[in-house]
Amino acid sequence: MAFAQPPDRSATIGPRLDYLALAPAAAAVCYPFLLRAFHAVVRAQGARPSPLAIAGATLILGVALVLPFLALALACRPDAGPGTRRLAYAGVAAPTLFVFVGVVQALIHSPLPDELVWCALWLSIAIWAQTADSRAAATRPTVGRWRIVHGITAAVLCLFVAFHLANHLFGLIGSEAHASVMKIGRVVYRSGLGEPLLVAAMLFQVGTGVFLAWHWSAAPQGFHRTFQVASGAYLSLYILGHMNSVFIYARSFLGIPTDWNFAIGAPTGLIHDAWNIRLLPHYALGVFFVLSHLASGLRMVLIAHGVDRLAADRLWGAGVAICAFISAAIITGMCGVRIS
Repeated sequence: MAFAQPPDRSATIGPRLDYLALAPAAAAVCYPFLLRAFHAVVRAQGARPSPLAIAGATLILGVALVLPFLALALACRPDAGPGTRRLAYAGVAAPTLFVFVGVVQALIHSPLPDELVWCALWLSIAIWAQTADSRAAATRPTVGRWRIVHGITAAVLCLFVAFHLANHLFGLIGSEAHASVMKIGRVVYRSGLGEPLLVAAMLFQVGTGVFLAWHWSAAPQGFHRTFQVASGAYLSLYILGHMNSVFIYARSFLGIPTDWNFAIGAPTGLIHDAWNIRLLPHYALGVFFVLSHLASGLRMVLIAHGVDRLAADRLWGAGVAICAFISAAIITGMCGVRIS
């Protein structure tokens, strides 16, 4: 006796929603509330926090710092569509995007809370990513000579990056040491010729970087290429946000110098202010990603010139570990730790 087969509901319901694809957006939405929770713990404890409170605040901040790497892991999914993959790359850049949103909110005197604007923004991005996946076909693009030009410009900008980060390391000695070194460097990069050239080079890097990231994100990539694209996505937003903070917000809007006190959010600092705490992951990941992005570019150059891939990968891994150490050293100095 033959039995009737149940109807195939998948044909009528349509494609299943990939809930894992929405994880970067969900993590990004949670991000500002983690920072709020951190500040609530710090404020409640006052000047003498208990060991349990310190552990709890450290755990909360650690989770906030890990969220971009969760998005990075999801960007590595080989079955993800272009929209889903680009949503994951955007999730990596969430900490620096949150700072950018906060500064823009201040510039336009917005009455809306940053968190409300943030949630609306990520809901829009998530909807776009789902609709983009349903209509886009992933192809492997050809980026031509843009990759080479981008790399050459990055090599030149390494001089400024190396000086700028070394300058911040002097913050471990004190603000006076940082100011003395910065005064030397500003003779060049704040000069009438040096500053416009630096800004133009940075904007060129952002433009070419976004172009390359958009094309490479159209199709699945290996882990190292995915890391390179993700770190580049973070840096593109970081550079734009940093220039907005320096040139528009600080110099034009507030009319204040962009010195050590501006960087650390004096007088309250990075840790004890509800707004400034967002700068801690912003800076820490900015330093880590700029150095590790350069390490990723160096890995590609070495492989292109005949260096064994395994050796290049090991060198990259060691370089990333050093990047993390330098980032930690700079951010601890910005939080008040001193070497005497």
